[in-house]
Amino acid sequence: MRRWNRWAGDEEGSAALEFITVGLILLVPLVYLIAALGLLQQQTLGVEAAARHTARVISQASDAETATLRTEQVLAGIVDEYGLNPDSVEIALSCTPTGVECPSAGATVTVVVSAMTPLPLMPPVLGLDRSTAIPIEAVAVQKMSRLWGTGGGS
Repeated sequence: MRRWNRWAGDEEGSAALEFITVGLILLVPLVYLIAALGLLQQQTLGVEAAARHTARVISQASDAETATLRTEQVLAGIVDEYGLNPDSVEIALSCTPTGVECPSAGATVTVVVSAMTPLPLMPPVLGLDRSTAIPIEAVAVQKMSRLWGTGGGS
């Protein structure tokens, strides 16, 4: 019996140390994962909003010049609101049917917005911030009015 108590006495206090060590090993990556996923969700919502609102603004503009001006305003507002990196945001515009001027009356406008989102706490050493960046892309499609560009659109 005496021998059993001596072994138990040697282990006194190590459970707390093990709990703290294992807790930190599991907790730190979990907190980082939550922060990274939150940032990616924010950026994804921003890119999606940029594509959707840009397509709407183009379809509701009265002409191509107004559409360009409003597109720039909407994009600047969304970049600011969602914290997107303005240097990484790219926008592509295409129209269907192929060969028509884009945007034009009766066409279907497809807006593709893409951005690169760096993971949080990645240092710029050796380009780690760029190599771990995650590409995010959103597409929005909007049918243009047959009267678009003639002053008859909404």
